[in-house]
Amino acid sequence: MSSTFGTLFKVTTFGESHSPALGGVVDGCLPGLELSEADIQAQLDRRRPGQSALATQRAEEDRVEILSGIEQGITLGTPIGFIIRNRDQRPGDYADMRAVPRPSHADYTYVQKYGLRASSGGGRASARETAARVCAGAIAEKMLRERAGIDIVAWVSSAGDIECAGVDPETISRPRVDAHPSRCPHPESARAMEALIAQAQSEQDSLGGTVTCVCRNVPAGLGEPVFDKLEALLAQGMLSIPAAKGFEIGSGFAGARMRGSQHNDLFIKKGDRLGTRTNYSGGVQGGITNGEPVIFLVAFKPVATIGQPQQTADFDGNPVTLAAKGRHDPCVLPRAVPIVEAMAALVLADCYLRQLQRR
Repeated sequence: MSSTFGTLFKVTTFGESHSPALGGVVDGCLPGLELSEADIQAQLDRRRPGQSALATQRAEEDRVEILSGIEQGITLGTPIGFIIRNRDQRPGDYADMRAVPRPSHADYTYVQKYGLRASSGGGRASARETAARVCAGAIAEKMLRERAGIDIVAWVSSAGDIECAGVDPETISRPRVDAHPSRCPHPESARAMEALIAQAQSEQDSLGGTVTCVCRNVPAGLGEPVFDKLEALLAQGMLSIPAAKGFEIGSGFAGARMRGSQHNDLFIKKGDRLGTRTNYSGGVQGGITNGEPVIFLVAFKPVATIGQPQQTADFDGNPVTLAAKGRHDPCVLPRAVPIVEAMAALVLADCYLRQLQRR
């Protein structure tokens, strides 16, 4: 099992959904950076369960404890260890599902790979695992912001068949995103999304959608051709998030329906640098950032664990009716926003350090 991400800025995470704790080690953070638990906690609070009626009501405070790598609030350049203790596990909720692989979940594939699986909560396949990613991403983001001025904001851009309207990637901010439980920054669209998510929840069903992310003030030159192109690393990071099923950067699949004369980003002078008039490239050309905002979209499938009775089969192939118990999100999108930001920060931090090595 691969639980390490990155090359120079590396994070290794540990812990299961119902284990005593989750945590990780970040290796490669630059020394001399002001960093506190509060810097990490802000993002962790945006990811934690129970924050609104649209999220799972598992009552976890998700308080992070820094164990190493910091002295008097300053990073030492040594590994930063952290831990988040699980307080509200209910493994008994999963007793009826131990013999039945949940449809579209990882229960069946984990057994095929390892010969066994965590019997409650999905283990490492649970979205609970992403709490450690968010901690590591918050550290990466602080480094990027302080040393390079990079700013990362994600938002819910669609839920079901409802699209978020009127978002300017150049000016969108986290306070605007967090103004609505759905984390869609357009008020009318947000209300429609929240009603649709609540409807799915009342029907013991789930809903999918998309999260869009913009990374601003990214310097030109980040990314490592040929196989470590920035968009390839972003795609890997985003598709490693539980329930993520699609990735687009810039024009994405819509660009496949355009002509080159329409799609080409023509160069213009922007202050003391060369920029582009449009940004169909999504800030990346040839796998390397060009100085424009890096903008991409991640598609998330509906949550697999639902309360509706489903006709399926147990591990022995016997027909069964499964009505899953436990506390689960009807839609992952609002809590996925800080996870997408975290993975973007981890990718950019790694590429930033690799570029520094060249100087």
